[in-house]
Amino acid sequence: MKTNTKNKLLKNTRLHTMLILLWAWCSGVFVYAQQEPAFAHYWEMEPQFNPAAAGRSPQLSINAAYQTHATGYEDAGGTMYAGADMAFAIGKTRHGVGALFQNDEIGLFSHKRISVQYAYHLKLWGGTLSIGAQADMLSESIEGSKADLADGNDPAFPSTDVSGSKFDASAGLFYTHGAWRVGLSALHLTAPTILLGETNELETKPLYYFTAGYNIRTRTPLLTIAPSVLMRYDGTDFRADLTARLIYAQDKKRIYGGVGYSPLHSVTLFVGGTFHGVDISYSYEANTEGIGIGAGNHEVTLGYRLDLDLGKKGKNRHQSVRFL
Repeated sequence: MKTNTKNKLLKNTRLHTMLILLWAWCSGVFVYAQQEPAFAHYWEMEPQFNPAAAGRSPQLSINAAYQTHATGYEDAGGTMYAGADMAFAIGKTRHGVGALFQNDEIGLFSHKRISVQYAYHLKLWGGTLSIGAQADMLSESIEGSKADLADGNDPAFPSTDVSGSKFDASAGLFYTHGAWRVGLSALHLTAPTILLGETNELETKPLYYFTAGYNIRTRTPLLTIAPSVLMRYDGTDFRADLTARLIYAQDKKRIYGGVGYSPLHSVTLFVGGTFHGVDISYSYEANTEGIGIGAGNHEVTLGYRLDLDLGKKGKNRHQSVRFL
């Protein structure tokens, strides 16, 4: 008989962990059924949810992010992400490769994902269509030795640390044309069930993404308005993030501010820019439902791009809008 480990933890572990997991379930910021966090800076981390975004920039792109959960709550945990991708040419064809590592923790649970990505880029209808595939290694663990159970002999919850892992696969499409872009992707296509010890297991649902964005040039050449959207659906839960940023850019200097809104979830404020070649951004996501504005998520991202010369110049060169 299958065991819902999270529900058992909600019933049996210490109070602060119960509150954290209940908040996570209600807010949708961290739901173990869908296995993936909701980063506020999704527009800067597209390979995190769509392998077709690998190699969209002609440069080596390196990104890192850290997101805290439920500020002010003990054992709320956080999510760490690190990824890199690059483009290269073989003859007249263009390709992209990437890799990422993600570690998502809350309470006694830890979810890790290691992924390698490949994307094929081709010219289509005046733009570029990218077709991507991804191989994933998922790893789940529970620190059962730290659980404060009301019934220490409850067989439904492990009393020792347990872990398990499974291979998975993901795929995606991305299309860019001038100042706009649109992407579709699906993570966890194999929907693996990960065994944790002898009596616990965790089911992983497929998770579907849609993203789109557009860069609007203003009458002031140095200012750009960048609206974007990301939608997530796992067959049961739906979340949409709507974002708008005002960007000031001159030569290699850039600074921006913006706001994001996720209906029934949160409001997010952004500030960031490029300093000495490093992209850095900070956001605070305030919950509009559940435990309130003060217990939101802090998020910091870092990005760096390095020029490469792995293919012929000219025909294969293109301009990325990912970081605008």
